[in-house]
Amino acid sequence: MKNKGFAKTKKEIKLMKKSGDICAKALKKVLESVKPGVTLEELDTIAKEEIERYGATSSFMTVEDYKHTICTTVNDQVVHGIPTHRALEQGDILGIDIGALYRGYHSDQAISVPVGIVSKEDEKFLEIGERTLNKAIGVAKVGNHIGDISATIQNGVESAGYSVVKSLTGHGVGKKLHEDPMVPGFGKSGTGPKLEKDMTLAIEVIYTQGSGEVILEKDNWTISSEDGSLGGLFEKTIAITKNGPIVLTPYL
Repeated sequence: MKNKGFAKTKKEIKLMKKSGDICAKALKKVLESVKPGVTLEELDTIAKEEIERYGATSSFMTVEDYKHTICTTVNDQVVHGIPTHRALEQGDILGIDIGALYRGYHSDQAISVPVGIVSKEDEKFLEIGERTLNKAIGVAKVGNHIGDISATIQNGVESAGYSVVKSLTGHGVGKKLHEDPMVPGFGKSGTGPKLEKDMTLAIEVIYTQGSGEVILEKDNWTISSEDGSLGGLFEKTIAITKNGPIVLTPYL
C-alpha cells in the first residue's frame, strides 16, 4: 500500500530538524526550572521565551482557542493540561508537552518527570514509559507497519502492569501539528499503513497506572485518568530514513 503524501522532502525534514532542535532546547530550559514552588504558568513563560528566542513560535497556539505554549499535566492528569497558577509540590509527577513551529514546520515532544523525590513505584512507572518510547522508535523502519510501533507500545506498557490510554494517539507531523497517519498506542504487528522513507511521526506513549480510561475535566482541555491513577506521557518526533529512524527532538 502506497502512502502518497506522508513522506517529506529532504528540505522539509531539514526544517523539521531545526524545529525539533528548538523544541528540545526549550524543553531542556523548562526542565531546569522544575522544582517545588514553581508554578505551571512560570514554566509556560520560560518555554515561550525560549522558543521565540530561536526564531520559532508555539505549535500549540495554532490549535483553536489554546492560549499557551505548553501543556502541563500533574499526577492523575494525562494530556492537554492548561498551565495555571498551581505551584508544583514535592513528590508530584509532571508531564510537559511542547511543540515548536519553525518556518512552517512543526515538532512535537513530551516527557514526564518527578518533582523532587518520588516513590520507587513512580520512578519505575516513568522508566517504563521512556524505555517503551525508545523501543517503539526502534521499530519505526522502512518496510515495517504502524502496527509494529503500536504493538511495541502496548507490549511495553502492559507487560509492566500498566494500561495504554487507547482513546489517545500519536500522529504524523509536518506542516500541520497533527497529520495522518495516526499512530495508536495499541495494535497488532504487521498491520496498518506501511512505513516509508522520509515519513515523519510523533510517536507517543500515553498510559496510566490504573485502567487507562480517561475523562475530560471541566476546563474542556485537561484529560485525566478516570480512576485517579497516575498518568504518564512520553513523545518524540522522528523521521524514518533508509538507515533507520532519527529523532528530530533530541531532548535527552
